[in-house]
Amino acid sequence: MKKWLIASTLIISLISCSFAFSAAPLDTVKTNVNSVLDILTDPKLKGESGKKVKGQRIWAAADKLFDFVELSKRTLGINWNKFSQEQRKEFVSLYRTILKDAYVDKITAYTNEQVDFTKEIPISDNMAEVQSVVTGNKGNVSIYYRVINKGGEWKVYDVVIEGVSLINNYRTQFRDILGNNPPEALLDSLRKKTDKK
Repeated sequence: MKKWLIASTLIISLISCSFAFSAAPLDTVKTNVNSVLDILTDPKLKGESGKKVKGQRIWAAADKLFDFVELSKRTLGINWNKFSQEQRKEFVSLYRTILKDAYVDKITAYTNEQVDFTKEIPISDNMAEVQSVVTGNKGNVSIYYRVINKGGEWKVYDVVIEGVSLINNYRTQFRDILGNNPPEALLDSLRKKTDKK
């Protein structure tokens, strides 16, 4: 999650429209993403010595932003019902680790790209999409956060980068494994990937 841009006058008008729904989802995501950017630009965490601490702090911020149970449930889709309570709990933990391993290095490679939050769009009474754009040397990247409100808190359950949904990406991979195998086969595959055998 290292991306994001600026968008000027057009964005200002879009933001104005978004407040007709609710500022809460956009503000929640923006606050958490900005906290990650603060970590990435902290001069005390530069170089190899600060890399580990930076990664730990970023993931702590991600824990506040993401609903990993909802993310897991939606990634597995109908296959979620095949998992026992214990298997679900283990899957959430393993999946979280997979995502951490896949994205922390990419995020810590952040090089002062600019991030702009453009608008939020209601999906239902308790779900919304917060749209942002990252501007870097290689151009603009759109990143959309899909959030759900649980107990008054907005949490991210999917991230769509340049039209590619995190959920859909992993769902395809997991569905292939679960097509002719029990949940334990997927869990075993994830244990091996995360060294949690």
